[in-house]
Amino acid sequence: MTTLHVPPFPAPAARTPSPAYETGTGTPRDGADTSTSPGTGTPRDGALSVWPGSTTPLAHGDLAVGGVPLTEVAERFGTPAYLLDEGDVRARCRGYLHAFKDAEVLYAAKAFLCRAMAHWIDEEGLGLDVCSAGELELAVTTGFPAERIVLHGNAKSPDDLRAALRLGVGRIVIDSASEIARLAAAVPPGSRQKVMVRVVPGIAAGAHAKIRTGTDDQKFGLSLTDGSAQHAITRILGQPTLDLVGLHCHLGSQITAEKPFLCAVRRLVGLMARIKDQHGVTLPELDLGGGHGIAYRPGEDALDIASLAPKVRAELAESCAAAGLPVPRLIVEPGRAIAGPAGVALYRILAVKRTGERIFVAVDGGMSDNPRPALYGVRYAPRLVGRRSTTAPEPMTVVGRHCEAGDVLASDVPLPGDVRPGDLLAVPVAGAYHLSMASGYNLVGRPPVVAVADGHARLLVRRESLEDFRSRDVGL
Repeated sequence: MTTLHVPPFPAPAARTPSPAYETGTGTPRDGADTSTSPGTGTPRDGALSVWPGSTTPLAHGDLAVGGVPLTEVAERFGTPAYLLDEGDVRARCRGYLHAFKDAEVLYAAKAFLCRAMAHWIDEEGLGLDVCSAGELELAVTTGFPAERIVLHGNAKSPDDLRAALRLGVGRIVIDSASEIARLAAAVPPGSRQKVMVRVVPGIAAGAHAKIRTGTDDQKFGLSLTDGSAQHAITRILGQPTLDLVGLHCHLGSQITAEKPFLCAVRRLVGLMARIKDQHGVTLPELDLGGGHGIAYRPGEDALDIASLAPKVRAELAESCAAAGLPVPRLIVEPGRAIAGPAGVALYRILAVKRTGERIFVAVDGGMSDNPRPALYGVRYAPRLVGRRSTTAPEPMTVVGRHCEAGDVLASDVPLPGDVRPGDLLAVPVAGAYHLSMASGYNLVGRPPVVAVADGHARLLVRRESLEDFRSRDVGL
């Protein structure tokens, strides 16, 4: 029997804590709202329960995030704009490291990535999970250590694989049988690339059919049920340039129940036991992916990672003991759960009109900066900020400026009956899958990203301009 001894991801360099947060605690200073524990999935009470942990009410109906009034951000940087609370991001990173003490935590870059985000993740001691050469190159050129990066994806291009091998990523997740020979041939002579296999365990989990990836009826991974995963593993073990170090799975997104993760542990450990029996190889790593659900509106469920983590560890230990295996190194990949609750989107109202029984509030953004309501039917909780209204709320539908009837940001949400053009609306939980999924539809430029921390705001990503569109259009 062969037990593979694979070194863990290299330890990160010592981090410099954010001045807005006490060292290592994730606790805001200066009397900020501490009724939430970022990263634990435990909501605060009240209307601000889904807002960044530093959010505080101000006079005249304004709110401050990271010590910066939202009206100030809107006036200084314009709208639409994304705001990201640096302290909240860092606190959620620390929450994961605290919950999963003996695991590797990788931030899923697809949720949101920019140079500053990569820097924060690196400083807080997380690795990175990327799915393209673009995400990889941006992170590495920022200074993120390539050996602490995992590349995955269901259809990696030759450029993706070349970049991963050239830069020296820590792991590549093999997603299809055709990828095995292609990757093996691309590895430089005398080298070995550490790889994992993405296994489809046959578990249905996730908030919407379009974001469930643990079953056999979707494009990701290799099936446990039909033997595809086992066949791929046999082929990989026969490739001298590939070093199989573990199994990977990702069940889906917005999962708020613990049971699917525990079931995945049992099924993957079962496959590990079969690999040991058939090939004499003990794999040292098991990656459970991410998909940890968050609340987008007050009262919604969220996955409590402080509760999940010990149950996963216990299930892993029990399953391995029953199978006669050593406990593999656990890896988790949160993305939305770190970036989502730390973000706020800001919009100006352009028009308010009543059509039949419905009131439509049109804003200066829409599906180009947030396609998720159109794609998945996601619901948000916009809030009027910048002035205090005493008018009773009415159900209104917040829509965007694009030429689509489906350009709806929030349906039937209560807003003061006197909302008018020029008012500022803020939408919480906008840190994940907003800019990363944004488009240039109608040639409306993508919004900027503004970081707030310790009472200061700074631009991370500038607004996309008409000149950006013109410069890419090179033909006549």
